[in-house]
Amino acid sequence: MKKLIVFVLIILAARTNVVHAQSTVTRSAITFEIKNLGINTGGSIAGLVAKVHFNAANLSASGIEASVDVGTINTDNSSRDEHLRSEDFFDVTKYPRMMLKSVAIRHKSGSNYVGTFMLMIKDRSKQVEIPFVYSNKGNAEEFKGSFKINRLDFGVGSSSMILSDEVIIHIDCEQKKTETAQL
Repeated sequence: MKKLIVFVLIILAARTNVVHAQSTVTRSAITFEIKNLGINTGGSIAGLVAKVHFNAANLSASGIEASVDVGTINTDNSSRDEHLRSEDFFDVTKYPRMMLKSVAIRHKSGSNYVGTFMLMIKDRSKQVEIPFVYSNKGNAEEFKGSFKINRLDFGVGSSSMILSDEVIIHIDCEQKKTETAQL
């Protein structure tokens, strides 16, 4: 079914005969929050690589694919970071990247959108909804959103009385637009 949707989107994009914007990431911040011993803690993940085709006037032809380098996880505690990179949590040797790919994007109101994405962490994929705000800044576009996941759904760590299962992920990305003709 996914292959059929991607195929249909490619055909629709090829038939529109309009100019689409392709983007280059110029700034990004991927951060997360989780409760550890009842205290909010968090960190960041770097190494964002993204391919964005976003057209607010034609969302069915829009698509977002992104990945981050899990080995860059940073909680300002090197011992904890090494533990998170280990087989107990992310197993970065075997699964070096987290990936996100849009399935659908819909407009809510004003600058507010909701994307339905397949999120892959380790060897597990799950569909997630990510509400986000899109800002067109002339030669750049900005995407800001937050969403929650259950880390156990992705095999990250194990059940714990100390560490919360719920993780909040924040995405703030600015991209420079370059115009390319789509025939």
